[in-house]
Amino acid sequence: MPTMYDEIWVGAKGMYKTEPVIADGGEVIIYAPHIKEISVVHGKLIYEVGYHVRDYFVKQWDKFKNYPWGVLAHSTHLRGIGTYDAERGIEKPRITVTLATAIPEEVCRAINLNYRNPASIDVKDWMARANDDLLVLPKAGEYLYRVKR
Repeated sequence: MPTMYDEIWVGAKGMYKTEPVIADGGEVIIYAPHIKEISVVHGKLIYEVGYHVRDYFVKQWDKFKNYPWGVLAHSTHLRGIGTYDAERGIEKPRITVTLATAIPEEVCRAINLNYRNPASIDVKDWMARANDDLLVLPKAGEYLYRVKR
């Protein structure tokens, strides 16, 4: 993510603008070692609700209806499409979302996101290996991607 995105609240664009081209079962890694915050303004609420697919909130509406809907929308935008079986309490996102940021692993896990140490990623190597199975977007979040039909 470019440095103009200084928290996940805005850095989520790197996920939801690329989600349409990610295969089922794929992964989006938001590589942004400069990001240290979920959201300065909304962080407390995000820590309370976490990141979930839309149906997680819709099928438990009484529990979440009093949260600001913009916070819930942000949560679903970063988590992406998926399902939630309320009877069994099982959430199935379509893709995996991983943060490779300065946000600690325990925080990522607590808000229902995966974590990867950003130091484990060699961006130049990934760019050299980019192909149909690996898409590297140096200006992630600036463009909306769609599959050409």
